[in-house]
Amino acid sequence: MIAVVVVRSGQLPAGGIETVAECDGRALLVGTGTHAAAAELVGVSAEVACAELDDAALATGGGGAFRPAALAAALAEVLANEPIVVLPASPDGRDLAPRLAALMHRPLWAGAVQVTRSRVDLARNGSTELHRVSPGEAFVATLHPGVRGVAVTPDAEIPVMLPATVDLTVLEELDARVTAVLPPDPATIDLAEAPRIVAGGAGLDTPARMEQITRIGVTLGASMGATRVVTDRGWVPHARQIGTTGVVIDPDLYLAFGISGAVQHTSGLGNPTHIISVNTDGHCPMMQLADLAITADANATLDELERLLESGS
Repeated sequence: MIAVVVVRSGQLPAGGIETVAECDGRALLVGTGTHAAAAELVGVSAEVACAELDDAALATGGGGAFRPAALAAALAEVLANEPIVVLPASPDGRDLAPRLAALMHRPLWAGAVQVTRSRVDLARNGSTELHRVSPGEAFVATLHPGVRGVAVTPDAEIPVMLPATVDLTVLEELDARVTAVLPPDPATIDLAEAPRIVAGGAGLDTPARMEQITRIGVTLGASMGATRVVTDRGWVPHARQIGTTGVVIDPDLYLAFGISGAVQHTSGLGNPTHIISVNTDGHCPMMQLADLAITADANATLDELERLLESGS
């Protein structure tokens, strides 16, 4: 098994480290700044192959877009003798994996939560079902970020970085030409990929509060999320539920309104850079996790926040 991880500017994508760990530390990093990204694998991998590309090789038409068709064609040759190839289910990984599977004439098992040589567990139906399949001897899979977790070996050394060659210069015409790149809609972006999230919990008084949170989120460039209590009430779809029985997230900013912080919810938060919590109970778990804890009624605070945003204050 080998993990194939696309690196941009030295940054591993969501799920990159987990995918390397799932493949027992065997990895091919391809992109820009691969050696810097390999340093993040300390304690997870002992030996990493790095295929460094320039910025132009990852883009076409000057639009800065990923070139999955050209990269898949090049990698298919490099990985010909690797029976099991696993990519993180990041945006680049999801774009690259089906093309790679087609070129290598292998099945694709997408959205896996566990991958072994003899078994693949797949999350299906909005992550409410777990399907176990026997994948065969050779296949391509994508691993869902935030589910596996990683055990890091203490006092490990920086991985040995082996050079690898991926040549895209002869594959100029394989990809569509990008004419424009539109920003994601905060209201519909997958919660697992959202950098900012505004979420509501049991402390909200009416279903209209979730519509209010959505409006506030759009203004702040954030996505709307909810706890299981809110989705069980039918106020929002299950796809917006955050937690171990919903979507596992890892945003830069998490705003929690009326969320007490049950373990099923907080276990799905990943490691947000900043947490702001508003709750009448100043001692609840969510308030203890917060960088900024505001002891107040979440409903009244939402009204005041929306008023301030509308007035431009």
